Amino acid sequence: MFKILRIIGKTIGVIIVIVLLVLIWGLKKVDYSPYFESDYYQETISRFDSLSNELTMAEGKVYIGSGKASITPHIGVQEDLTDEGAFKEVPLAGFGSRKGAPAEGIHDSLFIKVVAIRVQEELMLMIGADILIVPPDVCEGVSKMVDEKMGIKRKQLFFTATHTHSSVGAWSGGFVGKLFAGQPNQNIIDWLILQYSKAIEDAVADLKPGSIGTGRFMAPDHISNRLIGEKGEKNNEFVFIHAKQDEGKNIVIGSFDAHATTLSGWNMQFSADYPGYWQRHLEANGADMAVFFAGSTASHGARSKGDRFEKPKYLGEALADSVLKYCPTVELKDSIKMTSLSVIINLPELHLRVSDNLRLNPVITRKLLPPLSDAFIQTARIGDLIWNTTPVDFSGETAIYYKNAMNAIGLKSLTTSFNGNSIGYIIPDKYYHLDDYESRLMSWFGPSMDPYTDELIKRMMKKIVSL
Repeated sequence: MFKILRIIGKTIGVIIVIVLLVLIWGLKKVDYSPYFESDYYQETISRFDSLSNELTMAEGKVYIGSGKASITPHIGVQEDLTDEGAFKEVPLAGFGSRKGAPAEGIHDSLFIKVVAIRVQEELMLMIGADILIVPPDVCEGVSKMVDEKMGIKRKQLFFTATHTHSSVGAWSGGFVGKLFAGQPNQNIIDWLILQYSKAIEDAVADLKPGSIGTGRFMAPDHISNRLIGEKGEKNNEFVFIHAKQDEGKNIVIGSFDAHATTLSGWNMQFSADYPGYWQRHLEANGADMAVFFAGSTASHGARSKGDRFEKPKYLGEALADSVLKYCPTVELKDSIKMTSLSVIINLPELHLRVSDNLRLNPVITRKLLPPLSDAFIQTARIGDLIWNTTPVDFSGETAIYYKNAMNAIGLKSLTTSFNGNSIGYIIPDKYYHLDDYESRLMSWFGPSMDPYTDELIKRMMKKIVSL
């Protein structure tokens, strides 16, 4: 009996030691030190200074082109056929509640759509896709392929996504990545890279003389602040770009901050959610191609009516009808100013928190989160529009301040998310201490990410508008 008690006592002692070691090594305090004293800040600002000193403005005749490729997979075949987009099964990416389950069918088609814009030697590719995020492996693969084939550099690629939560998965590792996007499948990743590259190549080949302009309208009834409700600000503005070839295509690009989550976890079919209905409605009413970009969707939810697929249809078509109303009022110009600035940002340590002031050791966090690659913030001027693209789910509340600053000098502003990466959420630092999904689970890089990225974006915008 005493021998058994000694064994039990030793076992309990070992367990206590292990628990203490985990607590000591596995947890760290949240770092509240000033970001502007950090190495990651100094290195990023040094990179910005170097790039901005070389920045020039192109001005002259505008050329417009477009390209499109399907990312609607054929499912249920015997073996994966990457070139044909045919796979045995494809996980439906978007909601952790699905636990990486495969899609059961296709409700509506998914596409990659690219708009190429050239002024003098300045070429930009505006890349939209009916996908949850732009996976880092896909972004890197596309960047490499178009550089090798066409000499197009990463700084010329402006990636976005519609952020539909009912699209192609299988593109992410890590516990969280697999939970939201299913088991990774390199064949699917390779297929996405191929389709992106085809659409980019077609858009560049399609470049023709044209004209372009920017419009906007307010849509307060179709958006909410999902973080703190009516107490919070919401970016009600829908921004759109109207581009036309002199002899050819009529193109509309639109962006809104409401999350594309009118379809929830019950849906097991591929769908572009309300952005898909928006695009199809415009294409049925005069647009040769309509492209939707997720705006600054952090903290912003969609408001709609109806049940199941009635909800995305109502919201998408209501927003499209407003574009059709305001599009004729947009002044199209055949000669514009255009430039862009692309900065890779150094990141602070990972801060996946277990409590308000404690976070997991970054070594553990790296194993849980999806693999991350270079994070780009890009700012462009396209005529009277200043466009910021961010590699995160960026806050619509913060984007309001950029909009107001540009309005004050006679320009328009747009800030979009998911630029070739997804490094969690960036929300105003005043919300950092909320015990909420966006502020706790999805704010991966600590309390300084909002002021850090906000300062950099402001510097980039100031440089662009000063030219």
